[in-house]
Amino acid sequence: MELHWEDVAGHEAQKMQLRTILREHRLPHALLLTGPDGVGKKKLGHVLAAALLCETEDAPCGHCASCRAMASGTHPDYLEVLPERTGRSAAVIRIDAIRSMQVEASRYPVLSKQRVVLIDDADCMNEAAENSLLKTLEEPEGAVTFLLVTGARSSLLDTILSRCMPLSFGTVPEDAIVRVLAQRGIAAEEAHELASLSDGSIGRAIALHEHEGLLRRDDALDFLAKLPQLDMTSVWKRSQEMGEFDRETLSEWFLYLNMMLRDMLVLYEDGGSSLIYHKDIRARLLALLPSFPEPVIFSLLALVRETQRRLQSNVNLRLLMEGFHIRMRDVVQIRN
Repeated sequence: MELHWEDVAGHEAQKMQLRTILREHRLPHALLLTGPDGVGKKKLGHVLAAALLCETEDAPCGHCASCRAMASGTHPDYLEVLPERTGRSAAVIRIDAIRSMQVEASRYPVLSKQRVVLIDDADCMNEAAENSLLKTLEEPEGAVTFLLVTGARSSLLDTILSRCMPLSFGTVPEDAIVRVLAQRGIAAEEAHELASLSDGSIGRAIALHEHEGLLRRDDALDFLAKLPQLDMTSVWKRSQEMGEFDRETLSEWFLYLNMMLRDMLVLYEDGGSSLIYHKDIRARLLALLPSFPEPVIFSLLALVRETQRRLQSNVNLRLLMEGFHIRMRDVVQIRN
């Protein structure tokens, strides 16, 4: 794992701010890295952790014993807390994980002068876990720095937010995403297509490539095209099939549908706009416009976003898909 500031694509202001704070020894005991998923928050958190644990001034140097241990994932003073999934339920960080971390973090450092704890997807903590962490943030034991990473800052307790220095991240420019994809050996044409669909998220672009996300994008487009003629037999069939998907796959599918509907609204204003995500299927989206008046698209977008929110809970996926398909069908066929 490469752990250098320049290995993090984009976010130049955030990197400069952190390096300045480190150089001036003003880093607080807890930071909150917030922003969209897949933009590099956790990666920058890894680099910051390596810098905090590094033995040199120009940290992270990449050569000392501490940096080598971080790069190999075996640093005894670095702890990482991740959400855990049980069955098909949503991933959660439970109080047991926080308590285990607290015991480790309170011990004297082994290799470095301090310990670093990174809590990824901190918004996945349940109430008991958050309250337990809050006590540690209020009265940390020993030399330890906490890095909380989240894409949903508002889901955290206000009392936790007040005890962390916030560092906000935006999206990554398309050209930077293209460069990252090219470094992975992805052909230029596909890299540009993936970058345009990524919504500024490197993680999403990589997932698109690795999980054949373009196929799900095409399925979402096919669903839109057939929606005006969708019968109830097809509704039950699609609902059953999609009810078997895992939450990540469904979230990805709904993301593409959301982006397509947004593109259609843009195309209503300017059919040649460069502001759409799906530039490669512009003609197909334009062909759908006569069947989807603007008020219908707004109604469909509201349904899609409501379903995206409900996917974050432990809702029954089969029932959720049935309700979604029926309501989408009704909006289009009744208004047309």
